[in-house]
Amino acid sequence: MTADLRTDTQHRTGGVRALYSGNARAVVARGLLATRSTNWIIVLTGVFEPVFYLLALGIGLGSYIGGVTDTQGQPIPYAAYIAPALLAVSAMNGAIYDSTWNVFFKMHFGKLYQGMLATSLGPLDVALGEISLALLRGAAYGTTFLLVMQALGLNLSWTALLALPAILLIAFGFASLGMGITSYMKTFQQMDWIAFVLLPMFLFSATFYPLTVYPEPIQWVVQALPLWHGVELVRGLTTGAIGPAMLVHVGYYLVMVAVGLVFTTRRLRALFLD
Repeated sequence: MTADLRTDTQHRTGGVRALYSGNARAVVARGLLATRSTNWIIVLTGVFEPVFYLLALGIGLGSYIGGVTDTQGQPIPYAAYIAPALLAVSAMNGAIYDSTWNVFFKMHFGKLYQGMLATSLGPLDVALGEISLALLRGAAYGTTFLLVMQALGLNLSWTALLALPAILLIAFGFASLGMGITSYMKTFQQMDWIAFVLLPMFLFSATFYPLTVYPEPIQWVVQALPLWHGVELVRGLTTGAIGPAMLVHVGYYLVMVAVGLVFTTRRLRALFLD
């Protein structure tokens, strides 16, 4: 197999063509076909998990807490405060798990990427294809939860319509970095670090309470986390608290996407072609 890969690499034209053949859709098509034969109950768990959090904390606990204020000081129900945060978390989880555990299996057990890169596909095709699959899963989670929010009256502004492209951007950012990071994982024990990182980020990214409850040094740490930017972006859109800071959050994820794509492409090339 190694000899075949080297031979194929020598036949590539070099430059951009060696990285990208323009056929990432083939990777997406293969992934969607494989998904049809998997247990769809696993996918549904990611859809319902944030709904359970919303019902238990937003509506249950929220009935004791009362109202809170948005970033512009306007009073809003507690459920409307945490719902957009859970929406951002839902998009993150869908994208990150698809771009980590699924990629880990394909890389180390299915040996799929070696076969893909032995064809005309380049590492950027594979990266874009796999990231697109993760993006679809994150979008499915986020869209479903956004509809739940609408049904419960938790979208407080027409700008909530923009939350859909926002969660796509969030999913894209996490998926692009997630795949690159996973390429360094060799064992299941190492994969446990993903949950170790995601859990505190979920709890401390102003998901359930304002950033101001933390001491100032901790606030700076929280504001460096990618999920905090996603939470603030979606929360501003669903509550109508729009401001210049929204551009900072969007820019953060655009940089995250660009870095993730470059990182993942180079990593795949180093692993299977160099």
